[in-house]
Amino acid sequence: MYKIGYVEDELDLANLVSKYLKNEGYEVTHFKTGEEAYEHIDEKYDLWVLDIMLPGGLNGYDLIKKVREKNPKMPVIFVSARDQDIDRIMGLELGSDDYLSKPFSIRELVLRVRNLLNRSYQTNQEYDIHILKYNDYEIDSDKRIVYDNGKVLNLTAKEYDLMIFFIENKGKAFSRDQILDHVWGSEYFGSDRVVDDLMRRLRQKMNRLNVETIYGYGYRLL
Repeated sequence: MYKIGYVEDELDLANLVSKYLKNEGYEVTHFKTGEEAYEHIDEKYDLWVLDIMLPGGLNGYDLIKKVREKNPKMPVIFVSARDQDIDRIMGLELGSDDYLSKPFSIRELVLRVRNLLNRSYQTNQEYDIHILKYNDYEIDSDKRIVYDNGKVLNLTAKEYDLMIFFIENKGKAFSRDQILDHVWGSEYFGSDRVVDDLMRRLRQKMNRLNVETIYGYGYRLL
């Protein structure tokens, strides 16, 4: 059973979301403030859902930094009452895997949670071998770990998914919409700008990942 840490100060919304997630079979722990959640950062969770705007001294941005310090690969979804590009981009910069603006469909949140957990923890059984190599990078597909000359690269779950998608489809060109469907899932309804944001972060971490930008269309791994 996956365990989810959920930080939300709107109690009615939190109770409803928690109910839906529990009905899906997840174990959900709700925290009303950033300070309350921070006291439990060291506990075992499989995913965090963080509201950005929280009462008190710790907001969602502060919390994701703490989460990433403990586990750089922890899947994180941001939710926010403000639908502004700066909030979305800042969340992605800090390593969130997804971003959802309020008011949102609770069913959509549940689908995004399910998709992110599946991508983060379920091994793709179609791999014949679990070690892939590209430009001196070694990728352990069983453990979802990328090595650069023996050093582990701290990729987020979504960065790993994007990287493995291109390596599995080397030489093929994909539009931003196609990448959204393959990496975020067909249930994702946000802007395709998240593809560009994630690609920029991945290129910074893997500078030998030779992805060509096809202007006005999408990307291709060479």
